[in-house]
Parts: sequence; structure tokens; C-alpha cells
Amino acid sequence: MTKHNGDPDVLIVGSGMGGASLASALSGSGLRVQILERGDYIPRDHRNWDPREVFHNGIYRSGERWIDRNGRQFEPNQHYCVGGSTKMYGACLMRFRPQDFQAVEHYEGISPSWPIDYDTLEPWYCKAEAMLGLRGLAGADPSEGTRSAPYPYPPITHDPLIEALKVRLERSGLQPFPLPSSVQSAPAGGCIRCKTCDGFPCRIDAKGDAENRALRPALADPDISLETNVEVLRLLTTPDGRTIDGVEVRKDGASEIRRAGIVVLAAGAINSALLMQKSANGAHPNGLANRSGQLGRNYMAHHLTAMMFVGPRRNPTIYQKSMSINDYYWGDGEFKWPMGNIQMLGKLQAGMLTAEVPLVPKFVMTEIASRSVDMLAMSEDLPDPDNRVVLDKGRVNLIWQPNNLVPNRRLAKSLARHMRQAGYPVALKKHGGIETTSHQCGTVKMGADPATSVLDPLCRTWEIDNLYVVDGGFFVSSAAVNPALTIAAQALRVGAHIRAVLGSE
Repeated sequence: MTKHNGDPDVLIVGSGMGGASLASALSGSGLRVQILERGDYIPRDHRNWDPREVFHNGIYRSGERWIDRNGRQFEPNQHYCVGGSTKMYGACLMRFRPQDFQAVEHYEGISPSWPIDYDTLEPWYCKAEAMLGLRGLAGADPSEGTRSAPYPYPPITHDPLIEALKVRLERSGLQPFPLPSSVQSAPAGGCIRCKTCDGFPCRIDAKGDAENRALRPALADPDISLETNVEVLRLLTTPDGRTIDGVEVRKDGASEIRRAGIVVLAAGAINSALLMQKSANGAHPNGLANRSGQLGRNYMAHHLTAMMFVGPRRNPTIYQKSMSINDYYWGDGEFKWPMGNIQMLGKLQAGMLTAEVPLVPKFVMTEIASRSVDMLAMSEDLPDPDNRVVLDKGRVNLIWQPNNLVPNRRLAKSLARHMRQAGYPVALKKHGGIETTSHQCGTVKMGADPATSVLDPLCRTWEIDNLYVVDGGFFVSSAAVNPALTIAAQALRVGAHIRAVLGSE
């Protein structure tokens, strides 16, 4: 690649968890790094914590219209901003279980093995937890793998009602544990235990996200820069297809070509795969690095069932997202297949609920929410090459047929039984559909064999020497925990590799 004096050594596309963590890993290396973000910073104002603005009006969503496998249009839960979707996440950061990296039999098929194991990623999990300022309690999760270091900070304490619920769940045989979370002190005074955390941008910077915990510190390095409102259109290769020779972008309505020694995609599993497809050329007729035919395939997003458990008494809890349950992660005596993870949701509010069921009066939803405890049942969906993302006449076509649904239903049923015993007789639930793209992964999978994967175990494409992918696209399986920490850990690992490749160590 022809690199000019002003060109960066590394160009990162996207500033979410993968891109920001990679920038953090490269800070202090002496390498010139530029991050391109198609969005901008989210302004801090009263709208950050307004349920109607965030959920009903969707002011932070991209506003795109995609189509599903039947040609039906839908609005995906996509956010283009500095920090990516982590600005809206609930800051739950859990490691994969050691067995998640191995081939696991599920109710409806096999979750395949990764080309790396838990021990390979474990020290990078520790580094990611330190970077993100994670709170938790080592050893409290009965399914957790061996740790070489404790959590950086003690766990978030439970509000009184959640503490009482924990005791009742323990009496029913469960082992609830503190939810590993990145919520900490901040210049504005730290966490105030509000109910506008999960699904909202944090107005006071107390929620640890990719922007404030990874990117912002990295930008203190004068060799690292961020450029916002720049959309990457396609990647250009040398005639032999072995090297990325240019990155075509749109800035202020004009097209430009950017160059760098190494190009790293971190635009999210869907958009990174689409960008590689849009960059097809004579050397890569089916999309960049797609000799295996796997590019854009094996899309996964988890099965996510939000549950409201309603009891006779009011729930005064404000900060609710502090507890998790993994007793059913690998199944139970009646169901031998993995079921998944249970975790508290941020406190649901009427404005959030009326966005989902607009015909129900707000006062009804207010009464229900005031008496509910809210949880999420998360189960693994399996990689299927027919579940994929493609471009259809310029439109994003997300072709997704849910699989392995029975474990999630069993998990929700088991949780409802325990909650009835704990004094919450009514269970309301909503299952996330195709529009729920927050846990997207698996479209640019890594592997040990170039015939069956797009990336090698260090997330470099098998066919293009200077192209890497460090978002959820590299996932081989989705496991049943939030993907952000695994993305961060692998991005830090890849960062160390890039430093070595470019001779900065």
C-alpha cells in the first residue's frame, strides 16, 4: 500500500466497543491512529432521560428502514454516534463461560467451537474489566470461569426490595449474584442510582461506555484522533486484492479517499459485513475476503424476553439493574440443554411501555410499572448460514429465521415459577424481534480454517493482509451473555498484535 506522510498507521472505522477498545490498546504506542465515526457526539440535555423522547420518538435511533426475509420494512435498533450502541446499553459486562468457547449441544443443534479458548482470552478479559471500571464479586456466579484477578471494584448494592427478593429467590433454591456492571464515579459526581440507565444515554457520565471509558482516555494521546460525521462507503484494494489501498468516505457531502497501513472495521456486525460486500471488485467478486462464502452469514442476536412480574405492593426501587441468575445457564434436571442467563432490567416506566403498546392508556401502564419487578431472560441463538445480511437494490435485507427458541421459553417459564413463589403472581412478557439488533454478532466469523471462516484467530481477514474486524462480527457463537465485554477483550488482544506487527513494542 502506498502510504503518504500524513496518513495514519491505523484507520479504525467505528467508535463503539470494538473500535474504542482498539484505540485504547494502541494509545501510547507512537502509532498514528485515526477513528472515523459516521455519527456525532450525543448532546447532553434533558432529552437524555426522557422516556418519551428516547423510546417513543426514537431521537437517538438511526431512523433507517430495513427489510426482512419477506420484504417487510422495519426500523432496526441502530445508533450511530460516538461510543456506538454502548451509549444506550445497560452496562452489563459478563464474560463467556469457558464451555462457551467449545462445541456445545443445544436443543436445536450445535453451538460450534471457537479457534481460541477461555484461557487465551482470560487475561484480556481482565484488562477490559480494568479499562471499563467493572463492578462485581468474583466467585459469586456459579457458572463463572477461573479468574486471574478480582473485579476492579466491589459490586453495586441492591435497593431494599431487590435485596429482599434475592433472599426469597435463594430460599427457592436459586443462587442470584451481583450483576457485573460498569457504573462508577464521574466528574459530575458519579452514579445517582436513577431509573434512566438501561436504554438511555447517561447524562452525567456515570455509566461506563466505550466513549467515556476507552475512547476518551485514548484521545488524550496526540497521535490518536477522531473524526465524526464521516461515512465510509467502500474499501479499495490493490489489483491483486491482497491489500487495502484506500478507503472511500463521504464527508460534508463530498467523496474522499483515505489511506492507512492497517484498516480495522468496527462498525458493528451488520455494517462491517455490508461494507465488505459493497467493496466487491474483480479480485473479490463476492465481497472482500469472501472466498469461504461466509461473509454476512451466521447472523445472531440472542433470544431476549423482557418480563414484568407484577405483585400487590408497589416497587419503590429506582436503580433496579443489580442482580443476575445463571442457575439455568446449562439447563436443569428436567431439561438437559442450555437455557441461558437471567438479569435485572433497568426499571421500566410508563413512557417506555406505551411506546410498545400505544393503545393502552398511560395511567394503566403507570400502575403496572409501579408494582413490577423487571427482568430479562436471554438465551443463545445458533449460527445458521441462512441467517444473513445482504444488500437488496441498495436496501439492507436482514434475513433472519429464529432458531433454538424452546430453551428461552423454558427459561422464562422457570423464572416465572420462582417469581410466583417470591410473591409476584402476574407475569407479562415481550420477546424481542428482528428489530432488536443490540446484540448483533456473527457475520464475519473467525476460525482456524480459511475455507470456513472470514477471519483468522486474531481477526485479520485470511485474504487481505491489512484488513481486520473487531466488532461482534467475529463471533463464532453468541453464548447467552451480553457481547460487549468479549468484543472489548478481543479488541485489546488484537491491539497488542497490531502493535507488534507495526514494530511499536
